[in-house]
Amino acid sequence: MALEDIFSRVKQASKRLGLMTDADRNKILSEVADAIERNTDKLLVSNCKDLARMAEDNPMYDRLRLTDARLKDIADAMRQVSQLPSPLGHVQKHRVLENGMDLKRVSVPFGVIGVVFEARPNVCFDVFALCLKSGNACILKCGKDAIDSCLAAVDLIHDVLRKAGVDPDIVALLPATHEATGALLCATGYVDLCIPRGGKRLIEFVRDTAKVPVIETGAGVVHCYFDKEGDVAIGRDIIFNAKTRRPSVCNALDCLLVHADRLEDLPALCRPMADKNVKLHADERAMAVLKGQYPEELLVKADDDDTWQTEWLSFQMGVKTVDSVDEAIAHIDRYGSGHSESIVTEDMESARKFQSLVDAACVYLNTPTSFTDGGQFGLGAEIGISTQKLGARGPMALEEMTTYKWLIEGHGQTRP
Repeated sequence: MALEDIFSRVKQASKRLGLMTDADRNKILSEVADAIERNTDKLLVSNCKDLARMAEDNPMYDRLRLTDARLKDIADAMRQVSQLPSPLGHVQKHRVLENGMDLKRVSVPFGVIGVVFEARPNVCFDVFALCLKSGNACILKCGKDAIDSCLAAVDLIHDVLRKAGVDPDIVALLPATHEATGALLCATGYVDLCIPRGGKRLIEFVRDTAKVPVIETGAGVVHCYFDKEGDVAIGRDIIFNAKTRRPSVCNALDCLLVHADRLEDLPALCRPMADKNVKLHADERAMAVLKGQYPEELLVKADDDDTWQTEWLSFQMGVKTVDSVDEAIAHIDRYGSGHSESIVTEDMESARKFQSLVDAACVYLNTPTSFTDGGQFGLGAEIGISTQKLGARGPMALEEMTTYKWLIEGHGQTRP
């Protein structure tokens, strides 16, 4: 089918979504969740085809990989979305003018949302759940690395929709080609919003190419600053969790900033990561302290800007010495991506300064950045983490999948 025909069919299908009730949407989401659990083996077989084409040491391998547990989590997240209140029809503003006209601003769907992503097959289910619940149709464009997994996921969703008597064109998967990406980004009149989920290069390409509106998500160069008044036990656990829980995701820690007065505690802060073979790219002062206290084969001299601006997506991390909270903030201001940042300190003055001046969607105190996630925030599944300021910022869930329109009622009033 020609790409424009796909866009047209999804656009037409999106108009019929408005006739569905929230109960109808919830029932379909529950049925898709059940189907995921019934068809786990089939989904894993398709995923294995994708995995077989990727080297295991590729940072994207973990993102691509599905497991029984991950599919169970996906199904549970879909059920959680089904139980959330509908984001549609909320009266955001209401006023009656002196002439008696009644004005309401109410939440409505965007219409058709396009999502461009890389090797993350779970995105198919997350995007579908959030779009259906918020009354939107969706067009999915994955990378070739995940095509077999995504085909299986969308086939499963289509099967449930057909059985429910719902037009399966409310969700479409495009071919894994550059041509399809370009067409989606320029599908004016068909696509109301495009959201990229992936690395820096993908996001920049979408932003620079798109003719349809874009919300940027994803790339995270994430820092944790261990302050002069930081607690070592708390800092050690936060750093370990933020770096090693799942290093291939965008909220994983990329750079540890440590106050110069606490360099003697750096080996203790980093020691647990040696068990995970985390390679540390340390500056000169940090390197001097870590030598002999951390495995030599896991220590690398920091390569200045290349180190500090890298989103590692693997068991690697920068370590930078700073002389004050102000220097830590300045470093983040220069190299951060506006995603998630954290400070470890018992000094509330430093904490307030850090949280006030650090320009990021999520700023943590004595907590790891690994919590930047729609599910962890109680929002259900997420469509991505927005790093921009206009519109959505941070985890994008149901509320962020809606726009609004004004409803005006009168009785013959005319404007003088």
